[in-house]
Amino acid sequence: MASTADFDDEAIDDEHFDDSALIFPPEVQEAIDQVLPSNDPLDRPDFNPVDYINTLFPTEQSLANIDDVVGKIRLKIRKLDEEIGTVVRGQTNVGENGRQALEEAQKAIQELFSKIKDIKDKAEKSEEMVKEITRDIKQLDHAKRHLTSSIITLNHLHMLVGGVDSLTTLTRRRQYLEVANLLQGVLNVLEHFDRYMAIPQIKQLSDKVKQIQAELGTQITADFEESFQGPAAKYGPSNLKQLAEACLVVNVLDPKVKRDILGWFVKLQLSEYTVLFAEDQDVAWLDKIDRRYAWIKRTLVSFEEKFGHIFPVEWEISERICIEFCEITRRELSKIMAKRATEIDVKLLLFAIQRTSNFESLIAKRFTGITLQENLVLGPKPPVSPFDGIISKCFEQHLNIYIESQDRNLAELICRFIEDFRQHGSLRVEGEEGSNVLPSCADLFVFYKKCMVQCSQLSTGQPMLDLTKTFQKYLKEYAHRVLLNNLPKMSSQSANLSSASGLIQSILKEGEVAKFTEEEQCRACSILCTAEYCMETTQQLESKLKEKVDPALAIHIDLNAEQDLFHNVISNCIQLLVQDLDSACEPALTAMSKMSWSTVETVGDQSGYVTAITSHLKQNLPIIRDNLASSRKYFTQFCVKFANTFIPKFITHMYRCKPVSTVAAEQLLLDTHSLKTVLQDLPSLGSRVLRKAPASFTKIVNKGMTKAEMVLKMVMSPHEPAQAFVDNYMRLLTDSDLAEFQKVLEMKALKRSEQNTLMELYKARIPTHNATVHNEVQRNNQSIATFSSMTASTTPDGESSRIRRLEKLIKKRL
Repeated sequence: MASTADFDDEAIDDEHFDDSALIFPPEVQEAIDQVLPSNDPLDRPDFNPVDYINTLFPTEQSLANIDDVVGKIRLKIRKLDEEIGTVVRGQTNVGENGRQALEEAQKAIQELFSKIKDIKDKAEKSEEMVKEITRDIKQLDHAKRHLTSSIITLNHLHMLVGGVDSLTTLTRRRQYLEVANLLQGVLNVLEHFDRYMAIPQIKQLSDKVKQIQAELGTQITADFEESFQGPAAKYGPSNLKQLAEACLVVNVLDPKVKRDILGWFVKLQLSEYTVLFAEDQDVAWLDKIDRRYAWIKRTLVSFEEKFGHIFPVEWEISERICIEFCEITRRELSKIMAKRATEIDVKLLLFAIQRTSNFESLIAKRFTGITLQENLVLGPKPPVSPFDGIISKCFEQHLNIYIESQDRNLAELICRFIEDFRQHGSLRVEGEEGSNVLPSCADLFVFYKKCMVQCSQLSTGQPMLDLTKTFQKYLKEYAHRVLLNNLPKMSSQSANLSSASGLIQSILKEGEVAKFTEEEQCRACSILCTAEYCMETTQQLESKLKEKVDPALAIHIDLNAEQDLFHNVISNCIQLLVQDLDSACEPALTAMSKMSWSTVETVGDQSGYVTAITSHLKQNLPIIRDNLASSRKYFTQFCVKFANTFIPKFITHMYRCKPVSTVAAEQLLLDTHSLKTVLQDLPSLGSRVLRKAPASFTKIVNKGMTKAEMVLKMVMSPHEPAQAFVDNYMRLLTDSDLAEFQKVLEMKALKRSEQNTLMELYKARIPTHNATVHNEVQRNNQSIATFSSMTASTTPDGESSRIRRLEKLIKKRL
């Protein structure tokens, strides 16, 4: 190890040492890390000497190597000094070399600049020379271009003048085929003169062309009217051929001419329809709506045969006639239905809607609907076809008749369900695959589905919302009148028996205890399963309704209230079943509290009340479990609620057993353990298939019955010394209170003065006890083990031996 003097000789003079760390900017530090990568902690910018020393010497024993570490550091310092010296010496001549290199670079740049300037001057001279050479060539090119343009313009002008003259002659002669071909060419030529319209002659020719177009439009319109209208109508082949050629001219004219001719012709074809089916005619009413659609079918066939070849295919004359027919029909039906609304019944309305929907489907197959794309809007939801609802939407404002009819049908259906239930009752599960869901609920939702599909075909707007309200109304009716009203009623009958022994014997006899019959239990289970089916199907119904209705209205469909209603039915069923089973156990618990426990001298087998309770559970649980086989989660809820109801009631009746001797407490403890075992197996009681009880249920049973066991063990334990008794009580019954503590003292039949002393001690411990309970959570089995170890040292030998015998007896029974 180096001496202290040696170390001082090599130490750095503190007066010349700068404690401040040298910190580089992040980008500089990153560049250094890339050029000189290092994993040495001494090279890190955030080097911490304390951490580094702690790394070298993590323990006191590691200080034995301090000499080696110091030697390595000194060696590293010397190497760094040598490297620094080498670098410094290497940089001595760098400045002079750099200046020389800079001067040479500057000279090279000056020479390069001079050469570039010479090149640029020569390039400018070359450009001027090229311009001189090509000046004459450009002039010739411009002259040639202007000459060509002049020749073309003159040719166009010649064509335009000749075309205008020819058009005038051809128009006068009604030679429409030649006019169609020539007019399109003249219009194309005239486009070349748009920039010359300031020239009077050109403007004159343009006006002449427009005049010819106007004359053609008037002349062709008159030809159509003369050919199709009035007593002098002409349908000869030559005349029809001329009209077909005239249509070619119309395609070239202003689009307004075509619209006017088409509008006039379509109305002409439907003029007979408006007269035959006027609202004052018998055939105009809904019951003869088929005649309207038969008439248009005949009219379209006749048109195609006689005049279909006159008009170009792209004019879609048949489709236009059909669409105009639909518009007229919708308006006329709306007016006549508004005037005769009182005469419309649901049968007539559905007949008219059905026939109209069939006709819309027919024309959707026949026509493309291309003429509707820009003009017809049928609502916010895109139609299945362009013709969907084109006539039938006039019925939408009268669909309240349909909704009211469905309301009446549903009312009758509910009455039939009630009568069927009264006559046949509920279903009972038979076999593993059986179901006890009432058939009426399936019938109800099948009816709902048919109504929903039918209404969506009629309208996806407000009527769908009205139908939804009707559905909601009868879901509530079904829940109240069919389900809730048919739940079995709890009997108010109670047994009136004088002696405890007589009471215990009576509960073993069938018919003495007021409870549900097996049929009533099956009915409650059937209604529960039906309500579950309705709740799930109602959710699906809501989704389907939202799919069918217009997207903007979907937000108004909400069946959550109806789902909650069926959930309440399920809760009522479970509660009734729990109350029924609990009431069957009530006489046995009453018998327990009326027994003379102070006279019990020996511990025997389980008491009669335990046998009675077990018998009732084994008799009723399999029935409920089998009938809730399709609703296992609700059977588990039933078991949990029964345990939450029965166990507190058992503890309450146990508190009424007073006074209780030590032997009687042992008997009660044996009975409690027997009940605990039965309750733990409650979900699979009497079942051939053993299933492990749900953890949530087992936890409730263990917690509640363990409390009862702890109470009885406190009754068995001596009350002296008082402080030890109170400490044991608060340790074993952590969730107890002063009232329960007093009940335990009353079961022990202590004197009033002894009770007061113990209660004062308990009150004094309550604040400390609450803090302890907040910070400590003990398991029930740990509590039992703790109590056993404490009673071994605090109880007399006789009492300790009795407890051991009791534990052996319980183990023997298990």
